[in-house]
Amino acid sequence: MTRLIVWRHGNTDWNAANRVQGQLDISLNDLGREQAASAAPLLAALRPTVIVASDLRRAADTAAALVALTGLPVRTDPRLRERYYGQWQGLTMTEVAQRFPAEHARWRAGEQDPGCEVESLDELGKRVGTALQDAADAVPGGTIVVATHGGGARQGCGYLLGWDSTVLRSVGSLNNCHWTELRHDDVRGWQLRGHNVGLIAHGGPGAGLDHPPPAAI
Repeated sequence: MTRLIVWRHGNTDWNAANRVQGQLDISLNDLGREQAASAAPLLAALRPTVIVASDLRRAADTAAALVALTGLPVRTDPRLRERYYGQWQGLTMTEVAQRFPAEHARWRAGEQDPGCEVESLDELGKRVGTALQDAADAVPGGTIVVATHGGGARQGCGYLLGWDSTVLRSVGSLNNCHWTELRHDDVRGWQLRGHNVGLIAHGGPGAGLDHPPPAAI
């Protein structure tokens, strides 16, 4: 059975400010580096076979914390980047709502293509999902840890599971440095085995649902 761990990057100053990162290359902040260092031992205990990461620094630097413990190399894949947010990148969500109210409303409603050059959900899911599938195909029966981004993780996992956008809207966001676990066998295909897994407030592993996640953008 192949195991796929889809790991959201650590916190950034733009997460804290609810500013749209999209595909802009924003670094982890001190909290994000601490989150990555705290999560890495839990993931190392899963005995990963390979580590793959988005080439954006916040994901690649998150993966580096696991590399430091395992000694495994990390392969970067630009297909694992976050959703491209077009004209919204660099703005706070308050600014987006003020400047582009109609498009913001469509985005809030979960429409596939809200406008303003924002990448459609179908395109995002196919792009990230294909990268996840390729990573899994390279090591059948292995454990693959993929450091990526919140929105991309949800749509990419949904692509593998065959879930449509209505189902995905009911799936909560990943907290920073939490992950989704999928497993694959030849009979049942991809199955969801865990979501939003990571460190909870008391310091132990768990579902991580005791506080609301920062913006996954």
